[in-house]
Amino acid sequence: MNEMLCKSRDLLKKGQKNQGPYHVAIIMDGNRRFAKKENLQTEEGHLAGAKNLLKITEAALLLDIKVLTVFAFSTENWLRSDPEIQSLFHLFELYLMKMRPLLIENNIRLSTIGDISPFPMSLKTILFEVKNATKDGRALELVLAINYGGRDDMTRAVRSIVKDIESKKIDETEISEELIAKYLDTANWPDPDLLIRTSGEQRVSNFLLWQISYTEIFVAKTLWPEFTVELFEKAIETYKERNKRLGA
Repeated sequence: MNEMLCKSRDLLKKGQKNQGPYHVAIIMDGNRRFAKKENLQTEEGHLAGAKNLLKITEAALLLDIKVLTVFAFSTENWLRSDPEIQSLFHLFELYLMKMRPLLIENNIRLSTIGDISPFPMSLKTILFEVKNATKDGRALELVLAINYGGRDDMTRAVRSIVKDIESKKIDETEISEELIAKYLDTANWPDPDLLIRTSGEQRVSNFLLWQISYTEIFVAKTLWPEFTVELFEKAIETYKERNKRLGA
């Protein structure tokens, strides 16, 4: 990662540390279209997307972003073919192991949101190992949204709230926006300041539905594997220039 960090550092010389968003979320869309465009197999498109995530993570680190949440596998992705799903699981395992020393070296903590219970034990084991190995990372938190959906997040939160009311842990009169937020998968982090969507699609695709109520949105026409550090920096610059009124 050191060589790549140096390259990214050359691209990010504008001295904007501590002026950008704290939490950036990304819908990494376009891997399959990239593969089709380049005459590649679908899994090669996903591999190109995984490699690009490393570059963007490095850029986020240099831009002093503290939380980077990326949509890696949605609850709707189970509708894809079994060979593609199994290929994605294999890619997750491969890249998690590859990223482990790089994350530790660069003080990056790995976290996840979503229900990982349906995943293969091998993948869950690697996730646990990498999350545990990077738990002391403080420079950046990389949050993988895997088997995640905004509606599913809220549904599981409601179930937990009902269970806690029934067990007398909380009273129904305590229910508020703040309480609900504490039951969501993202309870450990502030809501995203900026949401980036690649591939030009103009929708949020069931991603962080509660959390992005006042999030600034940047849509790039570029497919995810071709989303460059320069485009990422442009998204950050656009965020800084906007007048964020928060409903006022």
